[in-house]
Amino acid sequence: MARGALGKRRVKGEPTHPLADKRHCQADFRGEDVKPFTPGKAKEIVMSLQQPAVFCNMVGDWPALHWNAKYLSALLDGKTIQFRLGLKTVDLVPQFETKCSYVKATLEEFLAWSCGQPSCLSGPFSCYEYSKYWAYADYKYIARIFEDKPEIFQDIRWSDFGFPGRSGKESTLWIGSEGANTPCHLDSYGCNLVLQVQGRSSGERAAETLWKPPSALCFAAASPVDFRSHQKRWHLFPPGDTSFLYPTRIPYEESSIFSKVNVANPDLKRFPEFRNTTAHVVTLSPGQVLLVPRHWWHYVESIDPITISINSWIELDADHEARVEEAITRMLVCAIKSAENPGDGDLWLNPTEVEATSHEINLQYLNKAVSAYFKFQKASVSEQARPSSTDAEQRTSASCKRKKREVGCEPECCRSLTHEFGFSTFKAEKLQKIPFGPDLIQVLPQSQETSSMGVVAVEGDGRDLLHENEGGHFGKSHCTRKQLVMSNDCETPAHQMDSDGSPNPSQTALSTNDLLDCLVNPHVISLVARLLLERTRV
Repeated sequence: MARGALGKRRVKGEPTHPLADKRHCQADFRGEDVKPFTPGKAKEIVMSLQQPAVFCNMVGDWPALHWNAKYLSALLDGKTIQFRLGLKTVDLVPQFETKCSYVKATLEEFLAWSCGQPSCLSGPFSCYEYSKYWAYADYKYIARIFEDKPEIFQDIRWSDFGFPGRSGKESTLWIGSEGANTPCHLDSYGCNLVLQVQGRSSGERAAETLWKPPSALCFAAASPVDFRSHQKRWHLFPPGDTSFLYPTRIPYEESSIFSKVNVANPDLKRFPEFRNTTAHVVTLSPGQVLLVPRHWWHYVESIDPITISINSWIELDADHEARVEEAITRMLVCAIKSAENPGDGDLWLNPTEVEATSHEINLQYLNKAVSAYFKFQKASVSEQARPSSTDAEQRTSASCKRKKREVGCEPECCRSLTHEFGFSTFKAEKLQKIPFGPDLIQVLPQSQETSSMGVVAVEGDGRDLLHENEGGHFGKSHCTRKQLVMSNDCETPAHQMDSDGSPNPSQTALSTNDLLDCLVNPHVISLVARLLLERTRV
């Protein structure tokens, strides 16, 4: 997900960062203990900037930059993790998680598979040919998979961005093969900081080598450094594009609103409004940190053989209203979808959700959300009369983001955003105060002349912007798990289309999902939440 640059602090005798060759070496004239932004300034940028940007030169001294696949494999010591698999095929339909296959495997087995080792013929990946499939170990909470090694949490230092006390314990790990992707969606809660990790074996000369998987598998001798290695490509869309992205809550997952559009290969006949979107496309390299602001849509894909990244969702003080919105959405989706005949074959619940909760539990969830909203409002008024509390006091676990039940969190620990989806763009005068430059790169809108497959790449220290026009996007997966072969209504047009793309009234057949797409549309839910809060306030 994010990518790299040369850090400013270095322990004496420690190997230099992989990008620290003569083309990118800027640290010395600044002083080894100096970073481009103080924690306070970095936090100010994170909390105020409402467009995506890439931080460079901020994490060069983080031990987490050594988290290559060989290191992580040794750290996991044979522990299995779940991988999501999809086909490397281009399709007009998004590859939702309900359409993927899943296997549990060790990281060593994953690396052997990605290198075409013969041992894979009998392993967990034996049914999946590497040339046809990608695999993704995504949303792995570091606090859970390394619960027996809490000392490694400190390898991740979000305190450098102004969040003291936040470490790997509040972060997630992502490990993917080439083509691995996340469907286009937006997160209801918080903003997102993503570090792209550059892995390397100890003893390699950083400026001359490219990391390859461990020697026991396919770890060959080092080759000349390629500054496009271990990258992820992000397609980002502003909140104002929400209606153009055809939002849906099917498959349902708390805090994730999916797009019906496969943004890598859009079906413009079915989704003509997608033409009105403003794509911000950036390729992220090791050591750089991407800021994904609140409510920005994003589609992410790995474009190299192995990618490793770490992220942390930053909760916002105003997260409470969206929590109410999510509670309303959960109640409506669960009530309506649970009433359907199970034989309809719509696997509507995302694998990240443990179960469809009952109406009684959902009502309790809603009441807790409303109560927390007013408690926060009252506290906010009191805060204006006294100094603000410390970051550590304000911080709650961002690991509740998507798999709160996986880590045993109660619903009330999860937060949400107050601003509705149509919030105004960041004012020009405020943007002028943001210190953009080689250490903070704007992710600009894709030019009209650039094709839909083009990207803006930020390489090395971020001084150069490179426009690309490439393929490498992958689409729909065919499921192999029996319980995952059922179709999803939201991927089938509710209306049969004429040749010009307009609905044919004689063939109209509305589904439950069509109703839900209207009923739980973000704009509608925002209005319902406000009406409900007005009623409760009275």
